[in-house]
Amino acid sequence: MDGPAPLDGPAVEAADGAWLRVHPASPFVRGWVALAAIAFFFGRDIFERTLQGRPMFEGNFAARAPWLIAGGGIVLVIAVLGFVLTWYFTKYQVSGGYVRVNSGFVFRQQRQARLDRVQAIDIVQPLLARIFGLAELKFEVADAGESAVRLAYLKVDQARQLRATILARAAGVTVGPDTPDAEAPEAPEHQVLSVAPPRLIGSLLLSEQSFFVLLGGVGAVVLSAVTDNRGFYFYLIPAALGLAASYWSLFNKGYNFTAAISPDGIRLRYGLLDTQAQTLPPGRIQALKISQPPLWRIFGWYRIQVNVAGYGAVEGAGGNSARTTLLPVGKQADAMAMLALVLPDPGTSEPDVVFGAGLAGLDSDGGFVTTPRGARLLAPLGWRRNAYAATDTALLIRSGRWWRALVVVPHQRTQSMALHQGPLARRFGVADLVLHTTAGPVAPRLYQAGLEQARTLFNDQSARARLARKRQTTEQWLREVAPPGSSVAAAAHSGPEHPSLPPQEGHPHG
Repeated sequence: MDGPAPLDGPAVEAADGAWLRVHPASPFVRGWVALAAIAFFFGRDIFERTLQGRPMFEGNFAARAPWLIAGGGIVLVIAVLGFVLTWYFTKYQVSGGYVRVNSGFVFRQQRQARLDRVQAIDIVQPLLARIFGLAELKFEVADAGESAVRLAYLKVDQARQLRATILARAAGVTVGPDTPDAEAPEAPEHQVLSVAPPRLIGSLLLSEQSFFVLLGGVGAVVLSAVTDNRGFYFYLIPAALGLAASYWSLFNKGYNFTAAISPDGIRLRYGLLDTQAQTLPPGRIQALKISQPPLWRIFGWYRIQVNVAGYGAVEGAGGNSARTTLLPVGKQADAMAMLALVLPDPGTSEPDVVFGAGLAGLDSDGGFVTTPRGARLLAPLGWRRNAYAATDTALLIRSGRWWRALVVVPHQRTQSMALHQGPLARRFGVADLVLHTTAGPVAPRLYQAGLEQARTLFNDQSARARLARKRQTTEQWLREVAPPGSSVAAAAHSGPEHPSLPPQEGHPHG
């Protein structure tokens, strides 16, 4: 995000006619907690008396009533006045290649971001905002650890229209030569997949959390039987409460998950009470991980997580894991379909064989290079899975015998690399190769590669990354994945609202 611009001066004054305000109900939707706190403070005594069966009002209430009413009225007026002033002094503008937001009536602030650096755009609807038909618009820019710009709240249709306009500006699209700042129509989309609630519930019950809670329950039963002490059961209570809260959070965020493609990016929608519509422009995903917990292997389910430029370490580390989840649960075909959106050209003529070996293969299946047999004592269970393979467009790193994982890093997204070798690794002649990308849940690391293989891969990957950055075509992904003849493909190839996409070479995913 660019630095704040001065709040006074000709540039701001000239743009005054284009400034717009958020919805008048926005401060009340955001500040309902303050109003509830005021009501609780003044009504708590009455509520407690009612529960205790005592008179609702004290005997001297009549003498105190005017003062209480006056005090409550003053506090309410101050709160409402603060809400009104907050709304009045909050304005936004999309013009001249920037989006700007002015806020504050005591301490003035202007935040601005360049549209060509937009990384992702979300439309968020908390439950109260959904009731009033409002939505929050927030989008990320490069190198931002938190949302660079937040507009709360707009009408839902207005938020969608503004999102379409910002995405069009970010792609350099103009609706007409005479109206460069005109609103752009919302791009069409084609749905790729959806996650049914029963599958989502099943994935939660068979998740890693359930595995460890079940293991803890078995341990508590065994210890209780051996020591004749039933106190071990009490240790399961906080674990069960935490598990229930985790289940609810994941179910609430993953409910009704759908993924679609459009000319402006990958669109994700999810949420039960608080809904979110997320748009990732092409080329913003830096790394991808397909994982499979042990119990998910029964049904062949997979999860996909991504590192997205602009989301930062807080988002990727769990502050809001839903935003970095490209697929909460799905079959292998679903995982391959989502992978095709991120990497439309797999860089190999046999993508099913190569990526299938990355998901479930062992040893040299699919051309993977594994840990040398002489170092198997360092990872007796996982050495046959720890491996890598490189296609023309991406580096694939697989790991885990029980918790399977496949990390995919497009060559042009490799920012830097490092070789790590500890004392034991030096003794067995192996080393780890770490790839550095943007912060997030994916940490690309090749475990225990042969020393010479790791050095060769280090040099080769550096050359591949340099070459890929020179010829990268991040805006050409849609032609590879849009169904021929679909409205999405047609909109991507031509039309006034979206740029045409030249053809790519390569092979689409199977």
